[in-house]
Amino acid sequence: MFKVGITGGIGSGKSTVCRLFAARGIAVYDSDSEAKRLMNGSGELRARIEARFGTDAYRDDGTLDRARLAAIVFSDPQALSDLDALVHPAVRADFAAWAERQQSEYVILESAILFEAGFAPDVDRTVAVLAPLELRVERTCRRDGCDAEAVRRRIAAQTDDDTLRARADFSLVNIREEELAPAVETLDRRFRYEARNR
Repeated sequence: MFKVGITGGIGSGKSTVCRLFAARGIAVYDSDSEAKRLMNGSGELRARIEARFGTDAYRDDGTLDRARLAAIVFSDPQALSDLDALVHPAVRADFAAWAERQQSEYVILESAILFEAGFAPDVDRTVAVLAPLELRVERTCRRDGCDAEAVRRRIAAQTDDDTLRARADFSLVNIREEELAPAVETLDRRFRYEARNR
């Protein structure tokens, strides 16, 4: 199965890009939501998280206590690294199994941390979704109802657009969706061609 990784920082619009690919019949794996599912639903992963962070990482009803875990990992870089080392391999294995079950000509792995998490070797092509800083701030504030300065701090902590552009095989600048759709169509044709002729 031919695989495409799509990445981009907060407010870049990578979910919009993935929705446009999905509308063209391409299966999309959202690594963020799937990681949450695995942390709640995988007994093996839960056991490893509890071994590292304690049984109170989960509530009495068996669901992950995300607020408690976030408080630990975002104040301790080693703890965050340890959590990533548990979750990323589980997501990687789940994506590989999921990809083999799909019927579309190729599949997409959507990940905000595609390169940072080491997912790039698991895909055949990578696409970075980029957008101007102030537009990203505006979109995120509108979506999450949060403070603009807080969004700027989150963006500053992520990989910058120049680095993403340099590392990715392709980049899409997402300013207006009506201009984005033809660019997605062009990439879709290319990826279908590559999938058929690999």
